[in-house]
Amino acid sequence: MRPLNLVAPILLGLFLFCCAAHPPKTNKPLAANDKGYKLIWSDEFDYSGLPDSAKWTYDTEGNNAGWGNNEAQFYTSKRIKNAHVKDGVLHIVAQKEDFGGKEYTSARLITKTAWQYGRFETRAKLPDGRGTWAAIWMMPGGWSFNDGNWPDVGEFDIMEHVGHDAGVIHASAHSRDYQWQKGTQQTDTIHIAEATNKFHTYIWEWTPKVVKAYVDDQLYFEYKNEGLGENKWPYEKPFYLILNVAVGGTWGSMQGIDNEAFPQAMEVDYVRVYQRE
Repeated sequence: MRPLNLVAPILLGLFLFCCAAHPPKTNKPLAANDKGYKLIWSDEFDYSGLPDSAKWTYDTEGNNAGWGNNEAQFYTSKRIKNAHVKDGVLHIVAQKEDFGGKEYTSARLITKTAWQYGRFETRAKLPDGRGTWAAIWMMPGGWSFNDGNWPDVGEFDIMEHVGHDAGVIHASAHSRDYQWQKGTQQTDTIHIAEATNKFHTYIWEWTPKVVKAYVDDQLYFEYKNEGLGENKWPYEKPFYLILNVAVGGTWGSMQGIDNEAFPQAMEVDYVRVYQRE
């Protein structure tokens, strides 16, 4: 009988563990090059510490108003505990703690750049605690919470996920005529069984004629410009990206908040923006 070689299995196990913990970045974006797109902006999170201040800022304007959704968190600014980059991944972390008159903290990051049309890719792993409400979305450049003219100005929801409905991914386009208060929003869902324990790429394609949402290049939402005016298509202007993890709110806390589940994080491997060449 040959002696057991224990070194190889140990090395293989270590390799598999490292790959699972820190998934390799893809050099070629998902099919983007095949569609005539050119990379114009990205954050690969290949550094450590706070998010890159040249690319990101913090949105805290709606804290005192619960962000219009009765949200329970206080979004902080430049606080490592709520937003930090480590081992090539951005972590947006919701914490159970008293802060700023709220019982939870988190972060809401927005890009300093806005774009009109393109393909927007975010590779992320989502939180799963009951009461969490993670989102990757877009609002018009220059818009802020206190402007108060939502949803007339338009909104793109590239990905929304609530912890009490784990694995169900939502994409939507909002406007004056198409909005959730009226039950008329343009929206659809897809079930991703491992959304909370594996990285997936959430993609938004936006042209003058149509918006589309994909997960890992699987199309599941499409809304076409009907040519009926700004009340239905207020999207002919630049939009910026938003990454956040809310706690509670009218949707996030529909089945309560599990305090024992915190902290909860959305982990982001990269964000990439493409436009047609």
